Amino acid sequence: MSPNTLAALVGARRRDALVAQLSLTSSDTATVIAPFTGQPLHELPLSSISDVQDAAASARQAQRAWKSAGFAHRRRVLLRAHDLLLERREELLDLLQTESGKTRGQAFEEIFQAATVTRYYALSAQRVLSTKRRRAGIPLLMSTRVSYSPKQLIGVVTPWNYPIALGTMDIVPALAAGSAVIQKIDNQGALSMLATREAYIDAGVPAEVWPIVTGPGSKVGNAVIDSCDYVCFTGSTPTGTKVGERAAGRLIGASLELGGKNPLLVLADADPARAAADAVYACYASMGQLCVSIERIYVHESIATEFTREFATRVTDLNQTAALDFSGDVGSLTSAAQLERVQQHVDDALAKGAIVHAGGYARPEIGPYFFAPTVLSNVTEDMQCYANETFGPVVAIATVASDAEAIDRANDSDFGLNASIFSGSIAHARRLADRLDAGSVNINEGYRGSFSSVDAPMGGMKSSGLGRRNGPEGILRFVQSRTVSQSNGILQLPRTGAEWAAMAGIMITLLSVLKFLRQR
Repeated sequence: MSPNTLAALVGARRRDALVAQLSLTSSDTATVIAPFTGQPLHELPLSSISDVQDAAASARQAQRAWKSAGFAHRRRVLLRAHDLLLERREELLDLLQTESGKTRGQAFEEIFQAATVTRYYALSAQRVLSTKRRRAGIPLLMSTRVSYSPKQLIGVVTPWNYPIALGTMDIVPALAAGSAVIQKIDNQGALSMLATREAYIDAGVPAEVWPIVTGPGSKVGNAVIDSCDYVCFTGSTPTGTKVGERAAGRLIGASLELGGKNPLLVLADADPARAAADAVYACYASMGQLCVSIERIYVHESIATEFTREFATRVTDLNQTAALDFSGDVGSLTSAAQLERVQQHVDDALAKGAIVHAGGYARPEIGPYFFAPTVLSNVTEDMQCYANETFGPVVAIATVASDAEAIDRANDSDFGLNASIFSGSIAHARRLADRLDAGSVNINEGYRGSFSSVDAPMGGMKSSGLGRRNGPEGILRFVQSRTVSQSNGILQLPRTGAEWAAMAGIMITLLSVLKFLRQR
C-alpha cells in the first residue's frame, strides 16, 4: 500500500477535525508512523501537564450534571452511541488498520466489542447500581440499605494494540455509572480513539465529561493518575506496577490489565486437525499483539506429531497482507520496536537450539514491519521467549505425557491472564480449567469466548494484573458504596448496663434461632 493511499484514507482535513477535540496549550508534536508503509501518517499534538490539570478540573465540573441526568438519560445516550459506532464502522475500521497494521477482521473485533460493551452497560448500570436492601444485624429491629455514588473522575490509560476495544471496556462503564473520564491515549491509536469518542459526543455525552490527552506516560500519564479518583491501565507489567504504586500513594484504587504468557493445552482426546485450525487464530490474531493471545502450546504426546504438522501447515498457509479488506488472515506488526523484539526472540531461540516449523523471518517485501507467523519447538528455559512475553507472532509447542504435566507447565509462569483447553470432552476440560492459574479460561477457543463475555469479569492473576473489567465487577470499580441503617422503633436497643442485663439473654436466643433457620 502506498503512502498516498493512506493519506487518502486519513486526509488532512479529517485528521485535523479529529485532533481538534484535544484542548492543548503545548506546541509539541509526535510523528505517528503507518505500520503498513513505515511512512509518517501524521503529526500528533501532545498535551502538557497543565492541559491535563485543566481537563481534569473541567471534567469534574461537568460530571455533576452528567450524574444528575440519571440512569435513563445515560442509557439513551449510550444506546445512541452504540448505533453510531455501527453506522461509522467503515471509517473506524480504516483508521484501526492504518494505525495498527492489523487485518480488517481483527479490527472488526474491536468495533464489535465496543458496541457490545456499550449496550451491556447502558442496559445494566441501573440494575447493578440501584439501592438494595441488605440483611440487618438485628432483623426486624433494624433495616439496612446499600447505595452507590459514582467516583467523580476516572483516569483511563489505553494502549496502542486494541485502542477502541480496551478503551471502551473501561470508559463506558464509568460513563454509565455517572462518572467523568480523563483518558490518556497512545499516540499510535490516537485517531481511532478520537473518532470513537466523537461518536459518543455526537450521541449526547458532554465533551467535557470525557476529555482526551496525549503524550508520554512518564509525564502526561502520571499527571492523569495524580488528577483522578481511580485509574485504569492496560499495558506492560513493569509499567503497570509503577501505575499501581503511584495510585496507592494517593490512596486511590486501580485496575491493571498487564502482560501474559498464555498457555493452550491440547488434550489427548482432542481432534488434532480441528484443534490446530482453531489454535492458529488464538495465537496470531493481531500478530500476537494482544494480551490474551496464546504464546505456549502443550500438546499430549499421543497426538503431538499430527497436531504440530497440521498447525505448522495452516500457519504457513496464512495470507499475510496490507489489504484494507477482509482478504488478509494476518497483518503487520505495529512498530519497528515490535519487529526488533520479535526478531530478537526468534534469533535467540534459534541460536540456542530451537526448531522452526514455520516462519522465523521478516517479510519486508510486504512492508517494513511484517514478520512471518512463527512456530517453534524445543524451546528451553535459557531462551528469551521461554518465559518472557514476546507480544508477537511467535508460538512454542511442547509435548507432555499427561494432563497433570500440562497443568503444571501451564501454571509454571509469573503470568496468569488467559489460558485455553482443547478437548473432545467439555466436562473433562472444565475440570482442568479449575486447576489453571488464569483469570480467564477458554474451552475449544483461544480467547474470544471470555473476551466477548462482557457480563463476566476479565482480569489477571499473579503478574498479569489487578482488579477486573466487564460484568458487574467492571462498573462497581467506579462507585463508592454507602451503607444506611435505621432503627425501626420496634424495640429499644440496650444503652445502660441494666438494659444490657435484661436483653443479653434475648439476643443470645435470637442468634441461636437465626442459626437454626439458616439465616445469614
